[in-house]
Amino acid sequence: QVQLVESGGGSVQAGGSLRLSCTASGYTYSTYCMGWFRQAPGKEREGVAVIDTDGRTNYADSVKGRFTVSRDNAKNTLYLQMNSLEPEDTAMYYCAADRVGWFLCRGDRVSAFPYRGQGTQVTVSS
Repeated sequence: QVQLVESGGGSVQAGGSLRLSCTASGYTYSTYCMGWFRQAPGKEREGVAVIDTDGRTNYADSVKGRFTVSRDNAKNTLYLQMNSLEPEDTAMYYCAADRVGWFLCRGDRVSAFPYRGQGTQVTVSS
């Protein structure tokens, strides 16, 4: 049974940083495309970042240069380092997984990946 558990959310002031983690279990983590998406109240889901099995990454334009996605296959853990946070980054952040290759490991698909966690809240105040 695939399980994804996020942690690391919280409240910060604009310009601050947070590091989200997502611990996976129940499947062969290293063979899955992993990613993060977010959803703010009243808004649609937005793909934030993805990382494929070879470590290649892709980011939403809104977070490029500020967020970094990484994975530690030995620890079955996905990370999202978020710097220079803005109030517009306030949302519930979810990690997600899908067993697809690079062509389908895309930010526009991550919110529809079949496996996702319960989310962790990020609140950025101005």
